Amino acid sequence: MQLTYFGHSCFLATIDGVRVLFDPFISGNPLAKDVNVNAIEADFILLSHGHGDHVGDFESIATRTGAKFLAIAEIAGYYGAKGFDGIGANLGGKVELPFGTVHCVAAAHSSSLPDGTYGGVAMGFVIKTKEGKTFYFAGDTALTYDLKLIKERHQLDFALLPIGDHYTMGISDALVAADWVGATELIGMHYDTFPPLVIDHAAAQAEAQAAGKNLRLLRIGETVEL
Repeated sequence: MQLTYFGHSCFLATIDGVRVLFDPFISGNPLAKDVNVNAIEADFILLSHGHGDHVGDFESIATRTGAKFLAIAEIAGYYGAKGFDGIGANLGGKVELPFGTVHCVAAAHSSSLPDGTYGGVAMGFVIKTKEGKTFYFAGDTALTYDLKLIKERHQLDFALLPIGDHYTMGISDALVAADWVGATELIGMHYDTFPPLVIDHAAAQAEAQAAGKNLRLLRIGETVEL
């Protein structure tokens, strides 16, 4: 599979030719000014929660591409009422999609839509692909014992974890989370976008290396094979 980073927590995974976009927030991110939002294609969009820095470009991309979305029931109802084609799920639920299984797992974080509408609870996703890869998209979680359940239920190839601190885990908590979910290959997200989230890249990677983890900090627009 291929993974492209569009900044903040927005990734595009291409799995067996199916394009899966996570938490589309690009046009409002000053670091992603060189990304052409109108060139991003998606077949499915996964929304971890309703905050503007995770759904900011959802409506425009979903309208243009016709992508189907997956979100917690409250967010699915909100966008469904606007005419978007969605699947509502909830914590613990598994959804079968053409590229594999999406297991909705707990994320310790708040959630509301940009207009203040209640957004249910935040989620993360464990994706078990038909290609044979299993990975975890954490969303905006804090460090919580619920993460230990992931290791008990899944064998991860890699994990996408927030490391920017302030609103989510910082690198130290993320490395504990990596142990708890059973991942040694990590991709950082939710960092550098705004002043409170700016991190020292070298220090974060050194801390990860000391903990026996391989932390990748992708460039915006970079695509990697996983």
